[in-house]
Amino acid sequence: MNDPKFAVWAPDAHDVQLQLGHDRLDLAARDDGWWELPAFGRPGVAREATVDVDYGFIVDGRGPFADPRSRRQPAGVHALSRTFDPSAHVWRDGGFTGRQLAGAVIYELHVGTFTPEGTFEAAAGRLDHLQSIGVDFVELLPVNAFNGTHNWGYDGVLWYAVHEGYGGPAAYQSFVDACHQRGIGVIQDVVYNHLGPSGNYLPQFGPYLSEAAGNTWGSSLNLDGPHSDPVRRYILDNALMWLADYHVDGLRLDAVHALRDASATHLLEQLAAEVAALSAETGRPRTLIAESDLNDPRLVTPREANGYGLDAQWSDDFHHAVHVSLTGETTGYYADFEPLDALAKVLTHGFFHDGTYSSFRERTHGRRIDLERMPTWRLVVSSQNHDQIGNRAVGDRLSAQLDVGQLAIAAALTLLGPYTPMLFMGEEWGATTPWQFFTSHPEPELGTATATGRINEFARMGWDPAQVPDPQDEQTFERSKLNWSEAAEPEHARLLGFYRELAALRRAHPDFTDPRFDQIAVAFDAGAGWLRLHRGRTKILINLGAQSVRIPDSGGEVLLAFTACGDAVQGRLPNALQLSPHSVVVLA
Repeated sequence: MNDPKFAVWAPDAHDVQLQLGHDRLDLAARDDGWWELPAFGRPGVAREATVDVDYGFIVDGRGPFADPRSRRQPAGVHALSRTFDPSAHVWRDGGFTGRQLAGAVIYELHVGTFTPEGTFEAAAGRLDHLQSIGVDFVELLPVNAFNGTHNWGYDGVLWYAVHEGYGGPAAYQSFVDACHQRGIGVIQDVVYNHLGPSGNYLPQFGPYLSEAAGNTWGSSLNLDGPHSDPVRRYILDNALMWLADYHVDGLRLDAVHALRDASATHLLEQLAAEVAALSAETGRPRTLIAESDLNDPRLVTPREANGYGLDAQWSDDFHHAVHVSLTGETTGYYADFEPLDALAKVLTHGFFHDGTYSSFRERTHGRRIDLERMPTWRLVVSSQNHDQIGNRAVGDRLSAQLDVGQLAIAAALTLLGPYTPMLFMGEEWGATTPWQFFTSHPEPELGTATATGRINEFARMGWDPAQVPDPQDEQTFERSKLNWSEAAEPEHARLLGFYRELAALRRAHPDFTDPRFDQIAVAFDAGAGWLRLHRGRTKILINLGAQSVRIPDSGGEVLLAFTACGDAVQGRLPNALQLSPHSVVVLA
C-alpha cells in the first residue's frame, strides 16, 4: 500500500508539498532527504490513503508531479497518482507452491497484442491453451506505466504503476492468481537500465540519473554516485514489490550489461541476496533471469563462488545459430554463425563466443562456461523472441521465411535441447502476423523523431525505407496482434499439434530435462546439411536441407517425427536413416 505518510525522497529540495485532492499540505524534511507529513499531520489522512485518492508532489513550486512510487496512473503518466491497496486482493493461490526454473518452459507474451482485447483479463482466458503446450511460466513484457496507449513497454517511466490500458494493478493481481491456480508461474520483465522519453519526472525529485554517459536508450541510473543509495533502494524495492505484493515468481532483468555500477557490491548481487531472503521467507522459489550480451557466466555463478548469484541468463548465441542454420542469413551479427559447427558448439558449450573473436564487435567476446559445474538450465534460449522479431525492419517472424518443417526443427531444437526453452507468443502455430515496433507518443515531435530514427536506422542497413512501418501508425500496432483463428487452420493446427507432442515428450523422458553438459553430444555433416543431437539415451536427427539425406545412425524407436510433407523417415538401412527434406526425428 502507498505509505499513508505520502513520503517522497527529494534531497535537494527546499520545499515540498503534497497535493491531496484539492488540498495542498506542507511536508517536513527528514535528515535522510525524505519529506513526509509532520507528526501532527492532518486528521484522517492515513485513513484516506487506503482508498482511491488522487495525489501528487510539488517540489520547489514545480508540479504537481506523480509519485515516483505511484501504484496507479489512471489519467496517464503526466497526471496525478492514485492510491492503491494491494492487500485488498483475496488471493486464491495458496495451493501453488511455486515453480523452479530447472526443467521449465517459458512463454513470452505482450499483453497488448496477445489477444484482440489486449488486457490481463483476456490473456487469462488463454491459459488453457498455454497449459496444452506445456508452459510452466508466462513471461510478461514490461507492464509499468508509459506515456500513450500502446507500447512495447520499454518506454516506462513509472516503474511501480501498472499500465491502466491492460487493466491496472488489480487486474494484474487477478491474472497472476489465475495463472497460479493452473500451476503456471509468472515472470515479469523489468527495465532498470533507462527510462522512457516522456513522463520521466524523477530528476525533479533528486539525482536518480547518472551524470556519466548514458546507454543506447537514454540516461543511465545513478547506481554508484553521490546519493545513489536511495536510487538503488528505489530499484530494489520495485523488484520486491512485484514478488511480494503481486506474487510474481520471477523477474527478467532487461539489458543488465547497460547497468553502470562500479560499487563493491554490484546492484545485481544485492538484488539476488534480497530476493533469496524473500524466497526463504515465503517458501516459494523466486527466479532472476538476466538479459545480457556479455556472455559472462559470472552473472549466474552463485554468490558463494564470487558470482552475482542470478539464476539464469538469456543466450542469444543459441538464437543466432538456429536462425542462421535455417534461414541462411549471415548479415551483421549473424556472420560468425554461418558454419554448422557454430550450432554444434552452442548445443554442447552454451555460448559460441566464449573468448573467441567476434567479427561484428571486432574484438574478443565472452567467457567459457564451466561445463562440469554449471547446469544447462541456467541458459534461457529461444528461436524467436520479441527482440529478434520486433527489431527486424518489418517485424517478420520465422514463418515468413520458413516452411512448416523448418519451423518444427526450430521447435525441436528449442524444446528438446539442453537449455531452458522460451517460446514467443504465436510461434506454436506458426503465426503469420508480424510483431513490429510500435509506439503511441502523444507528443507530435517525439512521434516524428521516433519514426524518422527507425527509418534511418534500417536505411543504413540496406532496407528500403518505404518498407519500414511507421511505429506511430495505429495499424503497426494492430497488425502485431495475434490472429487466434489461424491456429485452427490445417497447416497451423498441424504445427500446434507438434508443439503439444514435444511438450508431452519433454515431460515423459528425463533426458530432455537433464541439466548435465556431459550428457550432450553432437554429430553433423555441414555439406549434407544434417545434425544429430544426443540427449543421454535419446537422439534428435535433423535434416536442415531441401533434399533427402542419409544420416548415419544405429536406429531406435521413433518417439516423434515431423516433416514438411510426407513421412519424415523415408527408409531404414542397417546403419543409417533416410530422412525427408526439412524433417526432424526423435529416437529412443
